[in-house]
Amino acid sequence: MPQSSQPAQPVPMLDFSRQFAAIREEVMAAIEQVCVSQRFILGPEVTTFEQSAAAACHVPHAIGCASGTDALWLALAAAQIDQPTQSVITTPFSFFASASSILRAGARALFADIDPLTYNLSPASVAEVLATCPAGEVKAILPVHLYGQCADWDAFTTIQNQHPGLLLIEDAAQAFGAAWQSAPAGTGSDGTLTPAGALGDAAAFSFYPTKNLAAFGDAGLMTTRSPQLEERARMLRAHGMRRRYFHDEVGWNSRLDTLQAAVLEVKLRYLPQGNQRRRDLAANYNQLFLAAGIATMPTPTNPTTIADGVVLPYTHPRAQHVFHQYVIRAPRRDALRTHLTAQGIGTEVYYPLPLHLQEALKPLGYKPGDFPESECAAAEVLALPIYPELREDEQQTVVEAIHTFYA
Repeated sequence: MPQSSQPAQPVPMLDFSRQFAAIREEVMAAIEQVCVSQRFILGPEVTTFEQSAAAACHVPHAIGCASGTDALWLALAAAQIDQPTQSVITTPFSFFASASSILRAGARALFADIDPLTYNLSPASVAEVLATCPAGEVKAILPVHLYGQCADWDAFTTIQNQHPGLLLIEDAAQAFGAAWQSAPAGTGSDGTLTPAGALGDAAAFSFYPTKNLAAFGDAGLMTTRSPQLEERARMLRAHGMRRRYFHDEVGWNSRLDTLQAAVLEVKLRYLPQGNQRRRDLAANYNQLFLAAGIATMPTPTNPTTIADGVVLPYTHPRAQHVFHQYVIRAPRRDALRTHLTAQGIGTEVYYPLPLHLQEALKPLGYKPGDFPESECAAAEVLALPIYPELREDEQQTVVEAIHTFYA
């Protein structure tokens, strides 16, 4: 690949204006309809979007709420996982809400390490944590579908079957449209694709503006197949009311804004093609990096680091990835990021400090070295620009700049 001392163009990490330009008329018409109706709280657009989202996720129930964080809390609270004697196992390599929602619900957060290939919660590590806990203490496992790739759901289903009463709750904040193909026929499953949101007992989505399905502000959604969880979640999101001004429990104000629902309904129509475009862009990145000779493609039997260059994202053969992020592993990550910033190329680190080392979570009692795979990933991962409107010449610019750094 030819080297250049200066890229021909800056490449932003995200450019919201490109999508808005394409769907402006539809979005503005949807917003105007809400303004005309003046039904700003739980208006008909909320119900319409909930129904559309439930259909997309192949579940009977979807409950709109104020944020992805609230969706996680609603899933736990609706399942009555709300006591300090109850524990939930999750990953330390995630956004803060994966753990804080457990604490906010009133339960105890336990961590298990990640799979170094996918960065998702490791089923083997979860099994080790479960083995150290008194029977019945752990009420749920909360895997995160990090970067848009589903966690190994076959393995987590096996663990669930070994522990009666254990719930599986998906943190699908980054994974609307992702799916998991269960084990092939002959192993107790039909091998069909199941969307994120329909894999566990409940799931939580975020529609933060950077997400694949993005609102114009904060918004979230909980999905479930359980009518009991659905009914409790709707009650809890409205201050514990089943009847207006009659409060059965102490809930919270976490209603999905009608304006956000209207925007999301429009954007949902374009999500399948947008997710496919992300997969195509990810494949193009892979080709460009491999052609430049500065990358390796990880496999379960090969190392996940190289001396100089980058390790490309790994996609599990049963996962339908939606590439919310395209994340490489890079030796000298911070120096590389500084180099790219100087070249006008946007990047981000998701996440620079694992949750078990966060100041706010010190009371959980963890220390450096407890989760080495998470700590190693935090020191090496780097997210590159990827969104449906990204151009292939911009990808070329990104790869050329990285090639220049390692050359």
